[in-house]
Parts: sequence; C-alpha cells; structure tokens
Amino acid sequence: MAKLTKKSVFKSYDTKPETPMDKTTRVVRKMVDDDAEERQAKITRLRNARLEREANTPSETTAKERKARQSSGVTKR
Repeated sequence: MAKLTKKSVFKSYDTKPETPMDKTTRVVRKMVDDDAEERQAKITRLRNARLEREANTPSETTAKERKARQSSGVTKR
C-alpha cells in the first residue's frame, strides 16, 4: 500500500483567473447590493419619521368635532 501524505491526498487545483465578464458581474452586483442597502436605510428612516410625526400630531377628528360644535349655533347664556 502506498504511503499517504498531505500532498498525495489533497490535490491543489489552480484557480482560473477572473475574466473581464466575471469582474464586471462582480462589480455590478456589489453596486446593486449597495444601492439596495441605501434604499432600505432610507425607507426605514422615512417610515420612522412618519410614525413619529403621526404620533405627535393630534388626530383630525377631534379638531373637526370642535369646529362642528362651535359652528352648530349653540350658545351659552
């Protein structure tokens, strides 16, 4: 039986050099991923701002109810 060593058991394969098309694909995918991350961050920021604004703004129904009561012609004597 042959003596097994690291060199005889694990063959090293040479990696192919990156082709221009592979390089373009890699760069474009990185750009698309970066844009998606920026878009997601912007959406999250805007959503949080909207929710905060809605929480701090009084509801429109109470303002409309007050106007309706005042303009209904009921006066106190």
